[in-house]
Amino acid sequence: MILIIFIVLTIIAAYGFWMLFEKAGHKGWEAVVPIYSQWVQSKILGKKTWHLILLIVPIVNVFVFYNLYLDFIHCFGKRRFWENCAAVLVPFIVLPLWGKDKNVKFLNGLYAKNLKTAMAKETQLGEETKLTVLRESYTEYKIKYPYKKSMVREWADAIVFATVAATLIRGFLLEAFMIPSGSMQQSLLIGDYLFVSKLNYGPRILNTPIAFPFAHHTMPLIGGKAFSELIKIPYKRLPGFQEIKRNDVIVFNAPAGDTVAVENQDIPYYDLVRMMGREAVHQQFTIQTRPVDKREHLIKRCVGMPGDKISMNAGVLFVNDQPGFVAPESQMDYTVITDETGLDERRLKDMGIEVSPIQPGAYRIFLTEKQFEMVKSWSNVKSMQMNLEKPGVAQPNTFPNDPQYKWNYDNFGPFVIPKKGMTVPLNAQTLPLYGRAIQVYEHNSLEKKADGLYLNGSKADSYTFKMDYYWMMGDNRHNSLDARDWGFVPEDHIVGKALFTWMSWNADGNGLSKIRWNRIFKGIH
Repeated sequence: MILIIFIVLTIIAAYGFWMLFEKAGHKGWEAVVPIYSQWVQSKILGKKTWHLILLIVPIVNVFVFYNLYLDFIHCFGKRRFWENCAAVLVPFIVLPLWGKDKNVKFLNGLYAKNLKTAMAKETQLGEETKLTVLRESYTEYKIKYPYKKSMVREWADAIVFATVAATLIRGFLLEAFMIPSGSMQQSLLIGDYLFVSKLNYGPRILNTPIAFPFAHHTMPLIGGKAFSELIKIPYKRLPGFQEIKRNDVIVFNAPAGDTVAVENQDIPYYDLVRMMGREAVHQQFTIQTRPVDKREHLIKRCVGMPGDKISMNAGVLFVNDQPGFVAPESQMDYTVITDETGLDERRLKDMGIEVSPIQPGAYRIFLTEKQFEMVKSWSNVKSMQMNLEKPGVAQPNTFPNDPQYKWNYDNFGPFVIPKKGMTVPLNAQTLPLYGRAIQVYEHNSLEKKADGLYLNGSKADSYTFKMDYYWMMGDNRHNSLDARDWGFVPEDHIVGKALFTWMSWNADGNGLSKIRWNRIFKGIH
C-alpha cells in the first residue's frame, strides 16, 4: 500500500514539474527524464553542464540536484523560504498548483515577451536562437527582479536546505539501503538498492540527534565517531500505519552492535570474545560502544512475533508448534557429487547460484527449492545432500551460548519470545535466554547472591518485560548471521519495513547486464 501511495505522489509531483517545464518553453517530458532533466535545467539557468557528473557521486549529488531544482523554482518567483520548503517536502501539492496557476509565470513573463518579439523579426526561430533569447531573458530577469543573495549565500542556503530536507526524509519518511551480503538470497540479492519506509511502523525519534549529516556511525574519509552522545533522547516511536506482521522483511539495528571491534566489524564483538577471550580482544582491537540508533543496520525476515513459541528441528522452523513460513526464494546449502565432467561454475554464477568446490567432483552449492530440482535433474549429478547440523551437538556462537543448551543453527528451542507484559521466572534455565534482554535492552541490574537473585537491588524471582521482542532470520538459512547468533531483537531497534528495490547492480555482469533490469521497482515480500 505504501509503495502505491509513493508511486502515485511521485507521478503527481512529476506532472506538476512537467507543466512548469512547458511554461519554461520546453517539452514536458524533458522534466521527468533523470540526468537529462538536470542538463536542461542547467541550460535554462546558464550554468556549466560539466558539474552534472557530480550527480553520480553519493551525498554530493543531493546538493547538486537541489541547487538546480531550487534555482529552477526561483525562475517562477518562488523564492521565499516556505516555498522552497514546500517544493522539497510536498512537491506533489505545490508543483501541480504552480503549474496550473496562470499567475505563476516563467521569468515573470519576460521570456514569453522576448520570444514573441524575436518571432516578429524572424519567421522561424532555431533552437540556438531560442536558447539565446532564454539566456538573455534570464539575465534580464535577474537584473529586473534581483535576488539579493551572493553566490556563496545561495549555495549555503541550498546546502543547509538540502541537508535539513534529506535528514528529515531519511529520519522520518524513507531511507535508501544497499544489500551488502547474501543472508537474504535469493529473496534479496547482493547489490540490491532498496527503499525502507519509516512510516509503516512509525518513525523513531533519534536517540542521538547531534550527528554528522549523511553519515551513520563513522565519519567518511577520516574515520572516528560521526555522532555525539552529549544529548541523548529516550526511545520514542511516533504512530505508524501498521503493526509489524509475521514474515515482514525488516531493517533493524544490530542487537549485538552495542559494542564493536573497530578493526574487525564483520564479526560481532561478543563472538570475538568467546573465540579469543575478552583481554585478547581489547588488546588487539579498538573497542567502541554505540547507541541503539547508530548500530549497524541489518535486514532479515521477522519469523517470530512477541509471545511466539519458536523452535527449529532438522533445519525446519516451527512457530507455535506449526511449520513456519518458507519464502519461495529462500535457500539451503547442499553437497553435490558429480561424475568426472564436474559442474560449470561460471554458468552457475551467471544464474545467481553460489557455488564453491570442495574437491574434484564435489561442490557446496546454495539453492532454492526450484534450483535444487533443476540441478538434481542434470545427468552428471550423482547425488545431492542437504547440509544439516545434528541435534544435540552444540555449534559455536549459537544463542544463548550456554553449555546447558546444546543448540545449533538447525536445531534449537523451544522457547518463548518475550512480549510486553509477559512475566518469566528468574532461574538458571531462564537467565541464559532472557538475561541480556533484562539487563542490556531494558536497563536493569541483575546480581546473583548467595540467597538468590537481586533485580535493581531488590530480591526477585520473576521479571515482567517492558518491550516487545522479535525473532529475525535470513532466508539464506546457512549463510546468515541472525537471531540464532545474538537472540531477540527489541522493538526499539526496529528501523522500518523494506518496500521495494529501486535498483539492482550485478558486480559479475558485463555491459547492460550489470543492471538486473527485472528487479527494478520490484516489491519485497
